[in-house]
Amino acid sequence: MSATDSRPNGRSGPVAGAGVGRHLLIVDDDDRIRELLKEYLAREGYRVTGAAHAAAARRLMELIEFDLVVLDIMMPGESGLDLTTWVRSKAETSSTPVLLLTARGEADDRVEGLSRGADDYMTKPFDPRELALRIDAILRRTGGKPMSPREIKLGTAVFDMERLELTRDGAPLRLTEAEAQLLKTLALSAHAPVERISLSPDTADITGRAVDVQVTRLRRKLEVDPKNPRYLQTVRGVGYMLAPD
Repeated sequence: MSATDSRPNGRSGPVAGAGVGRHLLIVDDDDRIRELLKEYLAREGYRVTGAAHAAAARRLMELIEFDLVVLDIMMPGESGLDLTTWVRSKAETSSTPVLLLTARGEADDRVEGLSRGADDYMTKPFDPRELALRIDAILRRTGGKPMSPREIKLGTAVFDMERLELTRDGAPLRLTEAEAQLLKTLALSAHAPVERISLSPDTADITGRAVDVQVTRLRRKLEVDPKNPRYLQTVRGVGYMLAPD
């Protein structure tokens, strides 16, 4: 990674917001690179999930449909090349775009990666702005999955993710700013569990207690029976999941 990945704030103008509704999987055994990419790409509007090795990536891809996978080639155990072959061999993931990352830049490695079915290839160190541009280009070229819908239905309630407005039978239901942002975050990962700590904007709240309070309040507005939630579900040991209609 180049030094440009540590910019204090803001997005890189050319692709700012380009990732809204797109879910990326970052697979890299280097914790620092994985977390930096997750942070940077999240600022570009992408939903980002990380995996430290191929086995974890396989489990995630069997549960969640991703728009694009960024794979490090050189990982302990199963390599990114082998994981690319697996992605292409599965009916559920065969059309998922793959971008390979590696510290090696030899032509043979690039050819090998592309021959396994990768859509693009970048050599470390790299500028994250270029990575974001390449991801955007791949998604525009391949089409990807349809963007997330603007509205989601939760029984008789409807949540507008752009306006951050919740209504029931056309009547507005008041949301605090924290509740609206929490509901949007869960809606963008609908039907997939989201870690409690990832839902907390307050890094000092390592327990996620503030999130639990917001969830309780949201359930009172969303659920017919808040004690037995249908839409805003608890995922034990992980966090919460929104299960819209």
